[in-house]
Amino acid sequence: MGEAATLERVLPDTDEIARRIETARAGARRRPVLVVACDGAHAPTRPPGGRKTKRGPGTWREAKGFRLYLLGQDDRVLHVASWHQMADKAELSRALGVMAMRVPHDQVRIALVADGAEWIWDVCRDHFPKGEEILDDYHCAEHVYETARAQYGEGTLEAHEWAEATLTRLCLNALGAVVGGLLRMTPRTAEAEEAIRALSIYLAGQQERVGYAELRRRGLPQGSGGVESANKLICHVRLKRSGAWWLEANGNAMLRIRCALYNGTFERIFSDYMTSNAAARPSP
Repeated sequence: MGEAATLERVLPDTDEIARRIETARAGARRRPVLVVACDGAHAPTRPPGGRKTKRGPGTWREAKGFRLYLLGQDDRVLHVASWHQMADKAELSRALGVMAMRVPHDQVRIALVADGAEWIWDVCRDHFPKGEEILDDYHCAEHVYETARAQYGEGTLEAHEWAEATLTRLCLNALGAVVGGLLRMTPRTAEAEEAIRALSIYLAGQQERVGYAELRRRGLPQGSGGVESANKLICHVRLKRSGAWWLEANGNAMLRIRCALYNGTFERIFSDYMTSNAAARPSP
């Protein structure tokens, strides 16, 4: 059934997406926020080979995917669509393009949330050019605390104070002050020097993607927890089982079924499968 499932049938259609937007909009004073988030989850794969032949070592492939969901009144989350496949950036972009064509852009406020990887911004921006780009605050905080530990020591008060002060500045959209402070810091160790350099590179060009206090006031998201949850429930729970190593084609077929279950389109692809099987059977 997973082999027979197609992208176009696994994703909700235009009418269903419009219905979900209307549900999220009920009772709200402004348009709901449509969150678009992309990420990758590693899946265990193996080369082809039978039980009696040596297959060789397994490898980890990245299952790239996206999740779209709506933030309605009282921060209520309404799932719209997920899609995950072991594929490259171009294939993910094509899938997101199909999804973008089904979304009535004028009926929602679009937020693009990512952990800072440039390939994610590229893909999201191509299909949602008017979306507001937001740097995931959790990943940002991780990088800040890594730098604090390298410079001031694990568990020290000095490290905690510097990290919290830095995050407060980012919350208030004072990114210039943060980057300027990093450039003026005197590294205490070679590890600290590398951490400071990496953080300054990570934050460079993120001016329009932070300012979390203002984002909260406008009802926009701050983190990419929605797609991280999809990675776990769609990919990890099913593919990362004890001793499981998947042929890529089989893993992708299973992921399409998992996405259909969460998208509410499983009955449709099951009906497609039964119809195609009936047509393939020889007449009695």
